[in-house]
Amino acid sequence: MTESSAVPPEAIGGGSHGAADAGPAGRPLSRKNLLRAAFAAGAVPLITGGSIALARDTGHRGTPLPLTPACDDGDDPTPAQMEGPYFKPDSPLRTSLVAPGTSGTPLTVSGYVFGRACRPLPGVLLDFWQADARGSYDMSGFAFRGHQFTGADGAFTLTTVVAGLYPGRTRHIHVKAQAPGRPVLTTQLYFPGEPRNATDALYDPALLMYVRTAGSGRQGTFDFVLDVAQQPDPTDPPTDPPTGPPGRIWAAGTSYRAGDRVTHGGLPYRCLQTHAAVAGWEPPLVPALWERG
Repeated sequence: MTESSAVPPEAIGGGSHGAADAGPAGRPLSRKNLLRAAFAAGAVPLITGGSIALARDTGHRGTPLPLTPACDDGDDPTPAQMEGPYFKPDSPLRTSLVAPGTSGTPLTVSGYVFGRACRPLPGVLLDFWQADARGSYDMSGFAFRGHQFTGADGAFTLTTVVAGLYPGRTRHIHVKAQAPGRPVLTTQLYFPGEPRNATDALYDPALLMYVRTAGSGRQGTFDFVLDVAQQPDPTDPPTDPPTGPPGRIWAAGTSYRAGDRVTHGGLPYRCLQTHAAVAGWEPPLVPALWERG
C-alpha cells in the first residue's frame, strides 16, 4: 500500500520539531543523544557558513573526532532495526538513486562510519533502499535502491529524494551496513520534525539524521558507529590548550572561536566550534558547540 503526500517545509530541517526522547528505555542519556534532543527541540547547532555542526567536525589539529563509545561517555553503537518487507538483494553499485525525471525533494545524505575507537572504517558496504516521493517501493526493479562502499576516510554520500509517506510509517530510509568480515547491521534513518515520529512504533530518536534546507533541496548527515573493535588513536581526545579568556559570560550575538571559555549559569564551558551565538544555542543546549569544563 502507498500514500501520496507532499513534503511540508517544516517536516525536515526547519520549523518546530517537538520533543524527542534521548533513546529507548534503558539507554543512557549521552552527549550524542543530548544533541539529538536539542535538534528535535529546535536548537539546531550550525557553524559559520551554515553547515551542521557535528562532533566529528572538530578534533586535534583538525582530525575528525566523533562522539563514539570508547572516546566519549558511553554512547552505544548505531541501533539495529527490522529489515521490513521491501528489501531486495543484489542492488546496483551507485551513490545516486536519482534518475532523469525523478520527482521529489532532492536530498543528499552524507556522513562517516566509525568503529568503537572513534576511527573511520574504510570499505564498509552500505546498502540503501527507500520509498519514492509517493511512498511506493519498487519491487519489480531497483529504483531507489543502491549500494556503495565507504572510502579510506570512512565517508559516504547518498543522492536521493525525501522518502514519501505510506500508511503506518513515518518517513525513513533503510540501510544495511557491513564492515569487511563483520556481521551486517540492519537499521533505518529518520527525519526530524515528522508528526508521525510520535506514532510510529519503530521510530528511534537515536537514528535521527540532522537535516537542513539547501536551496530547493535538503542536506542530511548521519554517522554510523559499528561494533568493531579498534586500537584508539593516542591523540584522542584532543589536547589543544584553551585559547579564550576564562570567566567570560556567554552572550547571544557574540562570535566565539574553538577553545574560547565562558561561563553560563555559573558553570564553565569550552567552545568546540567557531560560531556566532544566538538565543537558543546556550551552552547546555548544544553539546556540539560547547563542552562542560
